[in-house]
Amino acid sequence: MGVRWWWPQGVDTPAGVRWGMSGRSMSGGPGGEQDHAALAGSVTEGPGWGPQAVSRTVAQAVGRLGPGMSVQGVAWMRQVHGADVLEVREGMGPLRAVGTGDGMWTRMPGVVLGVKVADCVPVLLAAPGGVGVAHAGWRGVASGVVPATVSAMVAGLGGTAEAVTAVIGPCLGMAAFEVGPEVPQALRRAVPGWGSAHARRGRRDRWHVDLRGAVAAQLRDVGVRQIGHVRADTTGPDWFSYRGDGAHTGRQAGWVCRTA
Repeated sequence: MGVRWWWPQGVDTPAGVRWGMSGRSMSGGPGGEQDHAALAGSVTEGPGWGPQAVSRTVAQAVGRLGPGMSVQGVAWMRQVHGADVLEVREGMGPLRAVGTGDGMWTRMPGVVLGVKVADCVPVLLAAPGGVGVAHAGWRGVASGVVPATVSAMVAGLGGTAEAVTAVIGPCLGMAAFEVGPEVPQALRRAVPGWGSAHARRGRRDRWHVDLRGAVAAQLRDVGVRQIGHVRADTTGPDWFSYRGDGAHTGRQAGWVCRTA
């Protein structure tokens, strides 16, 4: 069985853009080659994470974007939970990162941007003349990686944020995202309109935080009005979860590319 695929809901796909979300493969079961490789986080670590398996499952995912997409056009980042944004001019294939950062954008047709997650929020972006991705855990949200990626695209393409279409992918839901008080304190400064909709008290000094809602608030604040979703909680069986599975789990991926 190949990689599972989810299409964005709630927004129209812009002309000349292909995008979607690949989830956990069910072949091989937990620990199996297909399961861990779909899609790779660190592509050289752990059982079943060999380069051939990774290349094969990346090719399967890219194939779901449609005809003419090449696995050699794939662009990954070395994601570090920061706010640096890269402009990508060419892909490096399924096994090499194009640089270190947590946001990317490109104006180049045929470059397939991929963002890897296992509880953090994947964000896909499309604007006239370009596409982008962002990787937003709570530290990335606090540092503003999503607004920074939108701003970099707008500046580079010469458009406006109102012309950007965004998709927020699967992430850890509010009920499962239990954190210490330092997390809502950090996010309160970074998320416009922060309030009870974004965080609620848990047991003792713990809090539950809605990362999806926080990212949506940041997008709206910078002027993005067209926001769709792949609504899923990564604690479910179709997704990898760092909290649920442990540090050696796999990564699902969000994908976006221009065709012309």
